[in-house]
Amino acid sequence: MDTTTHQKEFDILLYGATSFVGKIMISYLANYAEEEFSWAIAGRDEEKLLALKKEHGLTSVPHFVADARDETALTALCEKTDVIISTVGPYALYGETLLKVCTNTGTDYCDLTGEPQWIKAMLDKYESQAKASGARIINCSGFDSIPSDLGVYFSQRNAIEKTGSPATQIKMRVYKIKGAASGGTIASMLNVLKEASDNPSLRKLLVSPYMLCNAGHPFHLRQKNHKKAEYDKDLGIWTMPFVMAAINERIVHRSNQLLGTMYGKDFKYDEAMSSKTASTAWITTLGLGAFVGAASFAPIRNLLANHILPKPGEGPSVEDQENGMFDMRFYAELDNGALQTIQVTGDKDPGYGSTAKMLSQTALCLAKDIPDVKGGFWTPASALGDALIERLGKHAGVFIKEL
Repeated sequence: MDTTTHQKEFDILLYGATSFVGKIMISYLANYAEEEFSWAIAGRDEEKLLALKKEHGLTSVPHFVADARDETALTALCEKTDVIISTVGPYALYGETLLKVCTNTGTDYCDLTGEPQWIKAMLDKYESQAKASGARIINCSGFDSIPSDLGVYFSQRNAIEKTGSPATQIKMRVYKIKGAASGGTIASMLNVLKEASDNPSLRKLLVSPYMLCNAGHPFHLRQKNHKKAEYDKDLGIWTMPFVMAAINERIVHRSNQLLGTMYGKDFKYDEAMSSKTASTAWITTLGLGAFVGAASFAPIRNLLANHILPKPGEGPSVEDQENGMFDMRFYAELDNGALQTIQVTGDKDPGYGSTAKMLSQTALCLAKDIPDVKGGFWTPASALGDALIERLGKHAGVFIKEL
């Protein structure tokens, strides 16, 4: 139910509408008729915006032109909308000005970044301003990290309902996944590697599972870090590193702090991909390690970015997006000795088809469902919780259930 009082012109405004994910979101929002909402789009190239509107028959949807570094133009956008969505990455290169303006103007904001070093920098710079202005800032509102964040939240809520206590450990295993990376995602990954290779203190910070928790957090437990292929005796499966764990695990621990340590002060959480065979687990692990190792060196990183890997604006085909999916399992041993398994599934390519729907519903949830949440830097689980779980099941093809 919409219990908020809207004084601005639009409920949501999509900035970066002509990006790869932005275009998918345009298609989704243009055909989304389950509720009334007002919206607009924006970007830096008016010709591309007009072409996009013509393609989707959106003559009645307003558009605005603003460069990612133009503080005056971005302020004008924020004054028009309750929530602004940013798809302009890598965020470490292009995202700060818009986020800063949102915290100054009290405008709610969500994005799909998976860059922990940028989120940490923005927390340090702008969290106090967001609290003062009332701006609710929610990063990581796509495949990284909504399925992980809400999967753990749902698991712990169930555990507490059953036993009165949260599970002390949850293991997330990617049971099945089908999807492809876009140039924008790859550019963000390469930029994280570049920043880490240039900054020894950042390399040290990135290793901490609690790097996104606020100062004074009560967490000190050593966390599992999957660096190689391993056999999990408890679950009876082979595991291998999951590239999104680097951001997902940190978002989950921040949620725990923001939820008043709902998961406990000694909560252990780790993510990995599951494999049917040892050979597949080792081959995948070695391949990932070789890529990260090579991309850590500037000459090879530049070669990959300029001549081999997809460039920003490129990504999976519509057919690949439609045929993509993900199935994630959250295993928790409860206080009563029972093994609880929670499943989170998505019906499209995880990074694009599904992410576009998750990010859209996050924005609508911010605009319509949580009037009592105060300003600050939140996570999907800590700010949106059950309201977003319900939205994703009804409108985004993302389902969370106990097996």
